[in-house]
Amino acid sequence: MSTESTELTVGIIGGGGWLGRSIGSAMLEKGVLPPAALILSSRSGQVNGFDAWPEVRLTADNRQLTRQADVVVLSVRPEQFADVSIEAVGKLIISFMAGVSVDSLIERTGSQRIIRAMPNAAAEIGQSYTPWFATEQVSAADKHFTQRMFEACGSTDEVTSEANLDYLTGLVGSGAAYPALLADAMLAHALARGLPRNVALRAVQGVVAGASQLLDGAHMLPAEMLQAMLDYRGTTAAGLQTMIEAGFRDAVGAGLDAAEAAAQHMKARYAHPAV
Repeated sequence: MSTESTELTVGIIGGGGWLGRSIGSAMLEKGVLPPAALILSSRSGQVNGFDAWPEVRLTADNRQLTRQADVVVLSVRPEQFADVSIEAVGKLIISFMAGVSVDSLIERTGSQRIIRAMPNAAAEIGQSYTPWFATEQVSAADKHFTQRMFEACGSTDEVTSEANLDYLTGLVGSGAAYPALLADAMLAHALARGLPRNVALRAVQGVVAGASQLLDGAHMLPAEMLQAMLDYRGTTAAGLQTMIEAGFRDAVGAGLDAAEAAAQHMKARYAHPAV
């Protein structure tokens, strides 16, 4: 990755939250921005974790941040957006808010240059997969910067429709939650079989966080790995076949459907936040 820094000034509203902090620090660590080009806002005007970069500017005034920044990043919870008062005509707006539509962002900020993105908690360790969607008014230079921002904390793709992003909000925005559900179920089963907690926990982490790295692109596609294990007809095949027959795939699909529906519901709810 190039370490050439941008000449843009970037302001992160909600820079004191875990996601704003993670992406802000990742951009500095990877050289996407010089410290003096980053402005962070929080209600207190204080943000932890940036002592190594004293040139970073801190503020409690979102309007001041918006005046000084070329790029305004909205890293607040959707229900907090109604309390964020900014005028950002002509600015590049990058929103991390689930369920807040492009139309709502245009209406509330005054800008047509809108990017909606969905990072997840793995940004904190540089492992977030971040899909993003841009309006037609977003320039090639804007997209290049956005790509570099998200590559600083993981991998990223531009998607071609807002509907794609709404679906991915439920799929990737949940971050480690879905693997955590699998790990929790496996851990409970192992403990019920009498394994010591430390052994059970290490075993589950070895499967969910360790062995799953074989799925990281260069090795096997998920379907290929499943078929190889099923064809081997050993203990793994017995476990897999029983989980599949018990409705594992259906349960996952139902969960993703529910997450997508929640994202759509949020768009309707936050379309007119003042109401």
